[in-house]
Amino acid sequence: MSLPCTRSALLLATLALATTATAETVEIKGARFPAALETEERRYERIGHGLFRYMIWDAYAGAYYQAQGFPRPAPQSDVPRRLELEYFHAIEAEEFAEATRKRVRKALDEARYAELASPLEAFNARYRDVAPGDRYALGWNGDRLTLALNGETLYEGDDPALANALFGIWLGEEPLGKDFRDDLLGR
Repeated sequence: MSLPCTRSALLLATLALATTATAETVEIKGARFPAALETEERRYERIGHGLFRYMIWDAYAGAYYQAQGFPRPAPQSDVPRRLELEYFHAIEAEEFAEATRKRVRKALDEARYAELASPLEAFNARYRDVAPGDRYALGWNGDRLTLALNGETLYEGDDPALANALFGIWLGEEPLGKDFRDDLLGR
């Protein structure tokens, strides 16, 4: 009698492991996003993920992460967080800079934008051209804002207002795409 129970238990354990393995990493059109990321300072847990479509094209896939143990989601706060975007098409650095400038300007009043203009331009100057499969990561660890391309840090700064403005492009009240924002925030 214990043999059938053992087989059943083994089958259930195998199914549970298979379910866990697929829940750990999500794949969107070949872009893979793990359930958690480890950095030198902390562990980040994936809140949500999605596909951003521009007109009729699948532009990029993304995942939003927050530090373990913080209220969720809190994309425009002092909470350590990270946004990763993997691109499906080539995009020039200046296109990133112009789009970033326009979205931040649209989200802020004139006085707040004027305060951020200089650090925003320093940030925008660090963009690089991307090819399909390249991945940008925007991070805020609670003290430091970073921009990395394929794991190489291109920008570091310490302005929380700039961090909130940049995260707001995708995760704020008026994001690039509300469906994409909601997917990233796990709504």
